[in-house]
Amino acid sequence: MKVFGVIGYPVSHSLSPAMHNAALRALGISAVYGAFEVPPEDLPTAISGVRALGIGGLSVTVPHKETVMAYLDEVDPVAARIGAVNTVVNRGGRLFGTNTDWLGVKRSLEEAGLELSGKKAVVVGAGGAARAVIYALRELGAEVEIYNRTVEKAERLARDFGGRAYPLAEILRASGEILIQTTSVGLRSWENPVPPEIFRNFRTAMDIVYVPLRTRFLSEAEAAGCQTIDGLRMLVHQGAEQFKLFTGKEPPTDLMYQAALEGLRHGEEKD
Repeated sequence: MKVFGVIGYPVSHSLSPAMHNAALRALGISAVYGAFEVPPEDLPTAISGVRALGIGGLSVTVPHKETVMAYLDEVDPVAARIGAVNTVVNRGGRLFGTNTDWLGVKRSLEEAGLELSGKKAVVVGAGGAARAVIYALRELGAEVEIYNRTVEKAERLARDFGGRAYPLAEILRASGEILIQTTSVGLRSWENPVPPEIFRNFRTAMDIVYVPLRTRFLSEAEAAGCQTIDGLRMLVHQGAEQFKLFTGKEPPTDLMYQAALEGLRHGEEKD
């Protein structure tokens, strides 16, 4: 039986086991997907364990997405450009790192029917998550504006990927096809990093936060008439791409979404 899993710290609230195990069962694949809590200081030992135990693949979440790269045999050019690995595949003892987060963004936008080539996309935040989001937007041909509290970080991303950078205090000047929220503001709280009147300037709003599923950002966007995309879509689509890399099989994405949604609701009940 093959073993896959997610490593992070903490990792107990991860929805990855629910959605991956549902997909493995549905396709009759003899494998199991677990959650491995790995403190940062234990990461080198954990990666050695992946080789020694023949673990087939890993999903990688915070805080290991950047640091894990140093312990892999190969990192693909896309992950290197984004500066983070969220997927490790064990190919006969050689560990290959890639990034499916950007594909999760891209698939979510395509699923929503968005055509972004030549259109303006506005990103709130300039952290690690923003890098995958901006990479996806640029791959779709969008013009990108980045707003962040620390404008120097936004300027760095604009230089890395192409785009324009502004301080978050100037967000009300922004307009475009889509507004994407990439910060942790709103995670397990009823907060919104942008003023609600901003949504009049956009057709679509996306939040990468999915706890709660309907964030204040999305609620206020919907009230303003925007199409909304929740963060669970991105999570599931990036997980579906991982599943394909792990198993070589086409993933049952709808089933994975339902399993993740059920896991999310169960987690909210426990909280």
